[in-house]
Amino acid sequence: MDVEMDERAEELRARLRAILRELLPDDWSGPFSEDPRVRLVTRRVIDRLVAERLLTIDWPEEYGGAGATLWESAVLREEMWAHLEPRGAQYMGLSWVGPTIMEFGTGPQKARHLRPIAAGEVVWCQGFSEPEAGSDLGSLSLPAVPDGDGWLVRGQKIWTSYATLADWCFLAARTTSRERSKTGGITIFLVPMDRAGVSVRPIASIMGPQHLNEVFFEDVRVAPDDVLGQVDNGWAVIRFVLGHERIGIPRYARDERLLAELGAVEATAAGGLGEDFVTALVHARTARLLNHRAIARREAGGLTDRIASGARIASIELDQEVAGLVLDALGAPGLRPHGGGVLGHAEDVYRYARSATIASGTIEIQRMLVARSLMQDAS
Repeated sequence: MDVEMDERAEELRARLRAILRELLPDDWSGPFSEDPRVRLVTRRVIDRLVAERLLTIDWPEEYGGAGATLWESAVLREEMWAHLEPRGAQYMGLSWVGPTIMEFGTGPQKARHLRPIAAGEVVWCQGFSEPEAGSDLGSLSLPAVPDGDGWLVRGQKIWTSYATLADWCFLAARTTSRERSKTGGITIFLVPMDRAGVSVRPIASIMGPQHLNEVFFEDVRVAPDDVLGQVDNGWAVIRFVLGHERIGIPRYARDERLLAELGAVEATAAGGLGEDFVTALVHARTARLLNHRAIARREAGGLTDRIASGARIASIELDQEVAGLVLDALGAPGLRPHGGGVLGHAEDVYRYARSATIASGTIEIQRMLVARSLMQDAS
């Protein structure tokens, strides 16, 4: 199986790097900030990517994309992640909300939502996790109670990234009792965040602003037009979303850049580079190859849970390994922002990496998926 980038993909990488060199300030530390200047940077980047038909490069042309290959899409994600995601809160809408609406949405839903996402005009948040339902989404209990020809949603979601910025929520709610069906009674609703009854409360954490929030629904009215897919069949939508998420975050790209910058610093220092650094380089290359294998399998139509989750496990373990290595190598100076590049924000990267083995399905869940797949193959 060929998992190497083709010439078109590498040309795109060079083009993206040139754009980001031009638009990102030397002290760029990522989009998770309350500083209004950060919003201006992300807006400039988004507008430039839209103008050059790069923001939704892998979307079909009819929806504002360029019909690019999966490999070109992978390059875009890698370069955005390596440069501390200058698309900001747009990531969710671009990477999986839009494709999911293409797959399951009605004609009016596609007309309403896809163009604003492709233009970088709206922010989405994901209403999945609850206080008693995290990685096991089949345990979610937020009820959508029948009310006339629609429903009333009452309850709470938690750990919701971007909720303070979001225009829309991709909401999973229970329309049939869990006692009757754990996964068969879930419905996906597309809910505007300014609808009556929706409120957001930020959660303070070591990750900083915007990452974690609680979202409360107090008799929020949802209608049949808000349903994505079929009523009680939201699990099919969720599986589609998770398939995109598991190979949609190329953490290894940022880690490779961190190692490259650290190598340039340490190579000139007394003592040079140690065994841990070399080991991390090997792990970074392994994570990249596993992710590229997942992309190749997806392109061929044979992506399995084992391959997708295996790639994710390698990526999230690498993220924490590299973040710890970098902070240890820099010592006290690494605790404060300095200079450009990702190395100048090592402490922020370290804090962010703490969530790697929890977000989008814990590492234990990913290992279970791999184990279950292996057992099925052996039976």
